[in-house]
Amino acid sequence: MTILADPLSWLLGLPVAGAILLALLPWRAASVANIGVSVATFAASLVLFRVRPPAGALLFIDDFNVYLVALTAFVGATTAVFSAAYIAREVAGGRLGDGHLRFYHAMYQAFLFTMLLALTANNIGLMWVAVEGATLTTVLMVSLYRTREAIEAAWKYFILCSVGIGLALFGTILVYLAAEPVMGASGAAMEWTRLVARAWAFQPALLNLAFVFVLVGYGTKVGLAPLHAWLPDAHAEGPTPISAVLSGLLLNVALYALLRFKMLIAANGHALAPGPLMVAMGLSSLFLSAFMLYRRGDIKRLFAYSSIEHMGIITFAFGIGGGLADFAGLLHMTMHSLTKSAIFFTAGIASQNAGSSRIARIKGLTVSTPVLGWVFLLAVLAIAGLPPMGVFTSEFLVVTATVARHPLLAVPLVVGLLLAFGALIGRVQGMAFGTPVPAEGYGPPTRWQAVLAYGPPILHMALVVVAGLYLPAILTHWFQAVAGMLK
Repeated sequence: MTILADPLSWLLGLPVAGAILLALLPWRAASVANIGVSVATFAASLVLFRVRPPAGALLFIDDFNVYLVALTAFVGATTAVFSAAYIAREVAGGRLGDGHLRFYHAMYQAFLFTMLLALTANNIGLMWVAVEGATLTTVLMVSLYRTREAIEAAWKYFILCSVGIGLALFGTILVYLAAEPVMGASGAAMEWTRLVARAWAFQPALLNLAFVFVLVGYGTKVGLAPLHAWLPDAHAEGPTPISAVLSGLLLNVALYALLRFKMLIAANGHALAPGPLMVAMGLSSLFLSAFMLYRRGDIKRLFAYSSIEHMGIITFAFGIGGGLADFAGLLHMTMHSLTKSAIFFTAGIASQNAGSSRIARIKGLTVSTPVLGWVFLLAVLAIAGLPPMGVFTSEFLVVTATVARHPLLAVPLVVGLLLAFGALIGRVQGMAFGTPVPAEGYGPPTRWQAVLAYGPPILHMALVVVAGLYLPAILTHWFQAVAGMLK
């Protein structure tokens, strides 16, 4: 297969070329080009469902990563569309200039490249490099506004996640040391496709130690408690489109890396069971975020803690294990990505209208801006777990799987879900139905800005509602196949 005919080359080459191009274009042209490159990247991801290149030493595609690649490219494309409207209003309001915008769009494509590279890497070292690259690009975007708070949040993000990534690197080295006596001192001892096939022969003590470091290291990037401290600040101070992709995509990428190492542990019959560690970190994340939701006064921090909650639920599901729990975890990853990005889209426009991200200043959205308000309300009800949305389906399956395999663990799980539900429902009532506060922001969006800003969250929520009512057979079989890989 030639390079031009290889969909993986297009998938990774388009964001790289886009980053270079967008660094040179004026911001108005860059907004359109950013959308074009992102949509083309999504199209390349869809080709991988029909044309799957053979695994190489550095890159590969299998049932597990292909769906995450498509999800990442899709949300990346819709966020690029939303960014065009959001950034135009930031420029009109004087918060950003032309130079900032060229930098933003270039870094956005670089960020998409690093996430897609991490998902398609067949080499554990290359995957680590890609995740670290994703950290560096998002650190730069979190500090885009150059305020004291934004720079402080970026440094906090950089320092904490660098420590985590350093621990993940040590765990990666330990996996190589476990593989080397069996596979030899070569690149083969770092390839996922070869490691999984021979993991049964690796020294279990080294694998056990490696998984602990990997869990703590990549768990920091996932935002699992007590390693979550960077996440609320990074979400609150960065541009809203970056909050959407941080929450909806980057957390998935870090969890994907963790699950790949879990597959290695599971393939060795003498290694420790990773489930209890993942269950413990999942529950700690769920309860910490559930209580913190009651105390947040900033809309972006509120939903940042909601992201911690849901990554805790997903980690808990994969820790429980088994076909149903893994299926539920995969479905929840998808539903959370679509729903949480939609929430950040609508919350970002509401904050721009109000001139503040304080919840006390964002009231009566269904009255002041009906389309925005109702989409926001639907998204929050979805992330809270109400039927008939897809998040309810995945959470119901997580609870069902827990009752079947470990009934006592279902009690704290349900209690945590109810606590988080109460916090979100209590907060959304005033924002959706309260008395509108006089706007002090940028004023209503123009017609084209409204189309670009409201289109992505409406599309996301339509998919979430459809998934809650009817999950196509092809997706069901797909999730079942991946769940079988994770056993």
